[in-house]
Order: sequence, then structure tokens, then C-alpha cells
Amino acid sequence: MGKPKILSVSDLLGFARLAAEGAEGVTGMVARMHHAVLDTPGLAQLAPAVSRKIPKMVYQTLGAAFRLTAQGAGVASALIDDNEVLPLSWGRETAVAALNGVVGDHLATTNNPLALPMRFRANGHTLALEREALAQALPSVTGKVVVLVHGLAMSDLHWTRANHDHGAALARDFGYTPVYLSYNTGLHISTNGRAFAEALERLVAAWPVEIEDLLLLGYSMGGLVTRSACLASEASAHAWRKKLSKLVFLGTPHHGAPLERIGNWVGNVLADAPYAAALAPLAKIRSAGVTDLRYGAIADEDWSGRDRFAHAPDARRPAPLPEKVACYAIAATLSASPGTPKDLLIGDGLVPVASALGRHRTQALKFAPDRQWIACATGHLDLLSSPAVYKRIAAWLEQDSLISP
Repeated sequence: MGKPKILSVSDLLGFARLAAEGAEGVTGMVARMHHAVLDTPGLAQLAPAVSRKIPKMVYQTLGAAFRLTAQGAGVASALIDDNEVLPLSWGRETAVAALNGVVGDHLATTNNPLALPMRFRANGHTLALEREALAQALPSVTGKVVVLVHGLAMSDLHWTRANHDHGAALARDFGYTPVYLSYNTGLHISTNGRAFAEALERLVAAWPVEIEDLLLLGYSMGGLVTRSACLASEASAHAWRKKLSKLVFLGTPHHGAPLERIGNWVGNVLADAPYAAALAPLAKIRSAGVTDLRYGAIADEDWSGRDRFAHAPDARRPAPLPEKVACYAIAATLSASPGTPKDLLIGDGLVPVASALGRHRTQALKFAPDRQWIACATGHLDLLSSPAVYKRIAAWLEQDSLISP
């Protein structure tokens, strides 16, 4: 017997299309670099006109060939009715999730079949938002629901790490029914937030039993998507918003992440350099979701009408924590104890402690002192599996005084 397939025909065509689009982009960058060299003072007079026209013709021909290949793969994927059900593959899930994190907005805009749709899942399988289907898929369903929202370039399968899953632990210890959101992390956070709010409305309406407690647990970018969903739900008067009792944030960059700000700076430096300007498009291979992490943008107004790659100050509108909801924040630091310079700069390796705890000069999020905590000697990914982190979440839930916001 051969090995089971882990890629569908649509997957293969999607990868082929993306590869052709990438090749066209690289051809364009090489062409710009070539012409930048030929335009160098001194060389411009030495190089005959024909030596400038021939490379241009070659690059145009190559670009057109790659473009036609991409278009052909796109047409083929649109014509194929690929309903093939493949076995769950960690490798495929990880690769596609990472790809969506980097260029997910491009995949969605070009209707590439690799673009992930938003869906709720359990045990890696999509849940149909119908009462009977949910009852069958979740035989131990309860009125206590926890929805777990993953971070950038991840999938719902990443909640299981080092043989631990916060959702499964909450089900075991507190009777919660865990549901896992899967989404394209390359889209704008506010786009995902709005879709999440609408999906939650359908989930709550189809839930097989009366919901008595709704807890949202957001990790990293997932926490920003959750806050954005709360904004969208309040604007649309969704029913689920009244059922929401608790929000738990794990390593959420409420006020941005330094790595994205560095990436923005590098991109602008490249654009201003004579020869390196041809490479500036490389710095723009960052999805809308990634650039939203520069300052923690969660509303359309934070990015609409602006060049997201331009160097600009923080222009977010104030977005406080939702009212009448118990909100908890856990930050992590690689340091053995809090309060070191490392907390300010890198925190858990990706998110500074101040950002994870919502601290800011003008837009601070008002987490109660007893609802924020710092996990020491803990990296960003360790927040998913740290026994101490889960112990803290459990302690909060066990305290009668924190049941109500």
C-alpha cells in the first residue's frame, strides 16, 4: 500500500499558482535591479541602447509566461469540483496555516484554494453550525462553552502542545465544551474580528443546549481578533455578546509587537537605497494581518485609507476592554523574574510584557491588578503548554469573586 495522500488536487494547483506568481514577482525585482545598475552614472553612457532593450524584452517575456501559468492554474482550480476528503495531516495543516499567515490576504484576493475559510472545529474537523449536527459532533456538550482562538500563522491543531491542550483541560476540570476557531491569519484583524462575531452568532443560535457561560480564550493575535469581534458584536447588537462572561488573553500584543515595527523600518530603508530599492517589494511580502500587529490594530478605522507599509505613528482609535466581562491577561517573559530590561524589549521573545498586559501611555487597557499575571522563564509558544499558565487560568476560574465581572 502506498502512503495516504495529504494534498488534494486543489492544494497542488494552489501551490502551483502561488509559485508562478512568486516567480513573476522575482522576475520583476531582477529587472528593476538590472535597470538600476544600467542607470548608474557612467554606465548609462557606456551601455548601448540595444543592451537596455534586450533585457527588458526578456524580462517582459518571462513575466508574461509566469503570469499565464498562474492564471492557468487559477482557472483549473476554479473548474475542479474537489470534494476529496483527505486524512488529517499535521504537516499540511501547519504548512497551509503558515502560508496564510504570510500571504493569506493575497490568497483570499486571488481566490487561491489554499486560502483558509473561517470555521469552528473540534478534533481537527469542521463543525456544521446546525443544532443536530453539533449535538452529534459534541456528544458531551454542556452549557459552558470555551472558544479558543489561535495566533498568527497557526491552526487550531497548535493548541495541543507538549501533550497539553488548554481547551481539553478546561473541559476536564470545569465542564467546558471546547470549540476551536480556524481562520486565515493573513487577513486584517478587523476583517477576521467581524467574521468571528458573525460566526459566533450562528454558533450560539445553533448550540444544542442553553448557554450559561461563554468564555473566549485568545492566544497572541487571537486575542486581538477576539477584542475586534467584541467591537463588531456591539455595533451589530449580536445576542452572543450578552452571554459572554470571560475573556482570557495569552501573550496578546494589545499594543503591537516590536518585530513588525522593525520590519516596517527595514522596508522603508530598502526603498530609499539606490540599488536595494529593487528589493523593497520583498519587505512588502507581509500580510495585512502581520502589519496590523505593528501597533495592534483591531478596527477598520485603524488601517482603512492608509498605506500599511508606510512609516507612520500609532493612529489607532481607543478601544477599551468590553464592559460587563471579566478580562484576564497573561504575559510571559524569558527572564527568571519580572521587571528586567528584557521585559521591555522582547518579553516572551515576540511580545513585550507591557503590550501583553495592555499597558500604554495613552490607550492603556484597564485589567484589574488581580486579573493580570506574568509567567517567568516562559517563551511565547510555551504559553500554550505551561503548567503554571494553566494553573493560573484555573485559579481565576475557581475564585467565586471572579465569576462575575
